[in-house]
Amino acid sequence: MTENASVSELVSEVRFARLRHDLTEDCMWTERNRVMRSSIVTFAILFAILDAPLCGDVIESTAAGFLVRNTAAINAPPAKVYAALTDGVGGWWDPLHTFSHDAHNLTLDAKPGGCLCERLPDGGGVQHMSVVYASPGKLLRLTGLIGPLQEEALAGTMTWNLSQAGGGTTVELIYTVGGFRAGGFRDMPTVIDGVLRGQLARLKAFVETGRPDGGSP
Repeated sequence: MTENASVSELVSEVRFARLRHDLTEDCMWTERNRVMRSSIVTFAILFAILDAPLCGDVIESTAAGFLVRNTAAINAPPAKVYAALTDGVGGWWDPLHTFSHDAHNLTLDAKPGGCLCERLPDGGGVQHMSVVYASPGKLLRLTGLIGPLQEEALAGTMTWNLSQAGGGTTVELIYTVGGFRAGGFRDMPTVIDGVLRGQLARLKAFVETGRPDGGSP
């Protein structure tokens, strides 16, 4: 082999090595981009979940009582939301949280002294709450106790605040309970918070889709 041929082969090997290095770098950069894009998508999903239009929390809980607050963004004007909240209560209230297991037995007379009441199959009835403040499209406040709390020496106030938000409505649901309960409140605030968040989600779905479960009407 001549000296010129050896130099030529050496140059070829160097070029090949450099090309292989460049290709490896390109592949690594492509993989890093793929991972980065995947991470960005993951974070975007997480932020979307955190920014979901429905949230709630136990604001305060003591031995004397508790306060829970839930909010929802509903894609409908306040007048429509208020009508569903009051006149349409039987269409979205969860039947699991009724004594008759049928939400269509519920009625809500949205005026001071009006009743959130339930008809029972035996001809009897239940007064769940009483209306103390009614401002159509803006605010509804009731006093009383929901579910098993009715058996306790407690007092409760539930306030529904509705405010215009663009073409939709922001709904704030606040429930305050205080008094004596044998054994204390323990996990009751968290349970009530979850129940009310579910009710608010059903109201939102009912207004937006015509069904409390969000399906097709």
